[in-house]
Amino acid sequence: MDFGAAASLVLAVCISCLLFINAWRKRLQRANLPPGPTPLPLVGNLFQVDSKGLVKYLQSVQDTYGPVFTFYMGPHPVVFICGYKALKEAFIDQGDDFVFRGAMPAFDRIFHNSGMTVANNERWKQLSQFSFKTLKNLGMGKTVIEDKISEEAQCMVDFFRKTEGRLCEPSLGLAAAPANIIFGIVFGERFDYEDEKFLTLLKDIADGFDIMSSIWGQLYDIFPGAMYYLPGPHNKVFKIFLKLEALLLDQVKSHQETLNSTCPRDFIDYFLIRMNQEKQKESSEFHIQNLIPTIMDIIFGGVETMSNTLIHGVLLLLKHPEIQDKIHEEIDRETGQHRSPTYQDRKKMPFTNAVVHEIQRFCDLVPMGMTHAVARNTMFRGYTIPKGTDVIPFLTTALKDPTHFKDPENFNPENFLDNYGGFMKNNALVPFSIGKRSCPGESLARAKIFMFLTALLQNFSLKSPINPEDIDLTPRECGLENLPPLYKLYFVPREENH
Repeated sequence: MDFGAAASLVLAVCISCLLFINAWRKRLQRANLPPGPTPLPLVGNLFQVDSKGLVKYLQSVQDTYGPVFTFYMGPHPVVFICGYKALKEAFIDQGDDFVFRGAMPAFDRIFHNSGMTVANNERWKQLSQFSFKTLKNLGMGKTVIEDKISEEAQCMVDFFRKTEGRLCEPSLGLAAAPANIIFGIVFGERFDYEDEKFLTLLKDIADGFDIMSSIWGQLYDIFPGAMYYLPGPHNKVFKIFLKLEALLLDQVKSHQETLNSTCPRDFIDYFLIRMNQEKQKESSEFHIQNLIPTIMDIIFGGVETMSNTLIHGVLLLLKHPEIQDKIHEEIDRETGQHRSPTYQDRKKMPFTNAVVHEIQRFCDLVPMGMTHAVARNTMFRGYTIPKGTDVIPFLTTALKDPTHFKDPENFNPENFLDNYGGFMKNNALVPFSIGKRSCPGESLARAKIFMFLTALLQNFSLKSPINPEDIDLTPRECGLENLPPLYKLYFVPREENH
């Protein structure tokens, strides 16, 4: 090819690209989607994300375009809804419009497009209603489950006593306690904290979410078609959860062999009984293909998120020893050393209760929530969101909403205290999401966080090997979850300080 022909080819390609980009921009202008940064074809707005990461960049987009904006994840538009007021308008006031689950390629693959988390329509209704009712039957919100949490809290305290005040890394111990509560509910079994299979399972779940919260996990959700075939750490996620799936299948088979329909022992039994009742019903959603991913839903919500909340919480107490001291004073005043704190004690321990809520707010565990989609063409704040468009509840913007929280970038329990030192509820605290798709285990989660942390602080002073002012709270990953940094501490028995 001579120079003239080559130059003509390059010119033609450039003109074609310009025409394509111009047509793309005109198409965007015709759409009545909320405003947002101008995307490029195919890659969308991804090249505009700076070194601070996606969540920080999206917060700056909110500052520019307001509480409702459009961001292109690759070629697909995603509408972000920010701040408590807009989130309430969308997911509560117009809840039926925003109730669908949007695209979540990694979870779709893990759950095989089955189960409660990724479901829509009748499947979601049946599974979510059943799960909520069954969790209540198994004690959620009742004294029976609080007794189990109290017993598990003592097991956790005994485990950390074995460190004899030596420097230790707490993450597996803090994961084991909430895990045993969930495993007890799901398949009626608890494990010793030093059981190797148990610890391997907890580490596998944590490793899976570490990868899903990394850039590899984000790329998979944006470009699933390409990432499916590319090598990389993201492939390990699916191997990890296939192991979990196999373990759960073994549990289900064991339950089927020992099932007593008149005396259900746990969540699996309740589900199997419902399966038997509806085995002749063609439209039933109660079958093994939905049981395994529904169990995984409960485990992910009750183990992974709760353990990371506790790990964040302990780190915040190391960072703020003056807050730890106030909790010690409140525990000594209300329960002393003669009995374990109960969930009902929160009513007499407003400062401790406020700290627990502030931990949930500050750690901002799932900053972008789970992806929703509009069920029909939807008008929202003057914009048109076409049916099927993905919508993300940008939860971090509610948890850090300056109209609802004082000094939201810093840890401050006064966000949940009134002028008289009493506990004060704040509706903008939405760590479990908002609306019809919010976590069904929210009340159980709150009880676990309060009782596990108060049990630790009744028995220990938490000491950091470094000066509190030097403790770095920056998450080690910020994607699907804000994952707490790794750290070590001393669990110093409190009787040594009395």
